[in-house]
Amino acid sequence: MVRISEIEVEPEHLEEYKAILTEEAAASVNLEPGVISIFPMYQKENPTAVRILEIYASRGAYESHLQTPHFQKYKATTLEMVRKLKLIDMDAIDAKTMATIFQKMARPPR
Repeated sequence: MVRISEIEVEPEHLEEYKAILTEEAAASVNLEPGVISIFPMYQKENPTAVRILEIYASRGAYESHLQTPHFQKYKATTLEMVRKLKLIDMDAIDAKTMATIFQKMARPPR
């Protein structure tokens, strides 16, 4: 399961939001075997425009993720910081190459 989260953060909460999101993303990837990627980023010209590339092993892994204490903490503490949230489910055009990408990331560069 692949999803892109488009998030607009209230400017006055940006630094706090980024700290909370960083903690949540690390916990998700480190603690949940079904979470392949929680990769947060922001637009260079508009730092309050946050995007997260989320990749889960399955729909069940995603649903399990939503119940974890770290995700629940993230949702509860950032609720008032988020101006807008849009969740976009995606399908891979070339799913075979995705596995190669992650294998390549695990190898040291030559």
